[in-house]
Amino acid sequence: MPHRVPVTSPSPAAAASDQGSAPAVHHSLTATGTHRADPRPHVVIVGGGFAGLSAARALANAPVRITLLDRTNHHLFQPLLYQVATAVLNPADISVPIRWLLRKQQNATVVMAEVDRIDPHGKTVSLDNGTVRLSFDYLVLAAGARHAYFGHTEWEQHAPGLKSLEDALEMRRRFLLSFEAAERASAAGEREALLTFVIVGGGPTGVELAGMIPEVTHHALTGEFRRIDPSKARVLLLEGGPRILPAFPAELSEQATRDLESLGVEVRTNCIVTHVDSDGVVAGNERIDAHTVFWGAGNQASPLTRHLGVPLDRAGRVPVNADLSVPGHPDIFCAGDLAAATTPAGTPVPAVAPAANQMGALVGANIARRVAGTSGAPFRYVNKGDLATIGRHKAVAVIAGLRLRGTMAWLTWLFVHILYLVGLRNRLTVVVQWAYQYFTFQRGVRLITGTTVHRLLKASKAAHEKRRAA
Repeated sequence: MPHRVPVTSPSPAAAASDQGSAPAVHHSLTATGTHRADPRPHVVIVGGGFAGLSAARALANAPVRITLLDRTNHHLFQPLLYQVATAVLNPADISVPIRWLLRKQQNATVVMAEVDRIDPHGKTVSLDNGTVRLSFDYLVLAAGARHAYFGHTEWEQHAPGLKSLEDALEMRRRFLLSFEAAERASAAGEREALLTFVIVGGGPTGVELAGMIPEVTHHALTGEFRRIDPSKARVLLLEGGPRILPAFPAELSEQATRDLESLGVEVRTNCIVTHVDSDGVVAGNERIDAHTVFWGAGNQASPLTRHLGVPLDRAGRVPVNADLSVPGHPDIFCAGDLAAATTPAGTPVPAVAPAANQMGALVGANIARRVAGTSGAPFRYVNKGDLATIGRHKAVAVIAGLRLRGTMAWLTWLFVHILYLVGLRNRLTVVVQWAYQYFTFQRGVRLITGTTVHRLLKASKAAHEKRRAA
């Protein structure tokens, strides 16, 4: 049986009656191009991340038809993005085509498209700048989040965050290009700024990035340059709060700080960044000259939540009902980074992969219950633990109430991340890459694409002359 995708597209009569707006002509577009009605309830899932994929799988045996929409064609294992950014892994090592993952699920169709508007009352979503409208009976919003710059969107061009493969590749490019430019720099001040790396945000992403950079500078690049010593690179981790890894117990945060400092990372807490430009950052009253700044200080939910017409929290998330439905819209659900949910104790559910998986699975199960005529179940978050790795044999973890550090935490981190990776090929590839890096200290993915070193060198010289003049 061909997969059917219910869509809405303009007809001449409807277009005339709607005076140019995209009309809603409900039909099913089959793989052969013919149109047929399909009586099964239509579930539209926006986002192929952890939550969206879990929701689709939970509906595998339900009498529904599913359309999963994503702007990319791949499911991404975000917890290892920082290893792509630091040249440990290839993008393909942590991503899998969504179509391949759902190839055996006959009630699911994957469509690569970007959702630009939601009509919660008309129960349609608009795709590709309004050229197509897709009707739904149930909607699952799991579009994820982007990094937040606290009202300073202009900082993003100077300090990329880490949410997508494109972000990771841009980080890798900037990171490796800095050493090439420093090798050619003529002035000591230029080289110093080019070899200064600033990470803003002391959460797991910032800590893992900060811990990985010294491994590259102290080992992987040794002996490769003639005019610079990569091991002299300066790495700063700036955290606006009183301690890094605030979600961890204080003793593990202190351990992580000591581990980072043992690697040569300068950890600064209660350090609020007030300005970012192409030449560095201003933190407090201090100007830090750096041509490479990475951002990991906050999240902002997908702007799609604004179309729902409901109150949002400061991060743009929806304070959902107990069953993860949207208040006032029982047929619309939010999961993952878009849902502001709480535990039975009243604490916020963290924006981590296990939580997204659990939310997606519950949303799918609740939709199946609704279709069957029964009521949905409330969400109960099961905390499977918190982990953060700092470097070789350095990590902190809270698992089943146990507080781990050092080698045991590091081995636990390795095992858990391999376990949660999607696809046998990816698991095997990552194990091989990690083993290669562990025994050789080398990075196998050190390709630089995009902007040439000449452009960065020109910018660094201009910044150096400006500092001298000041």
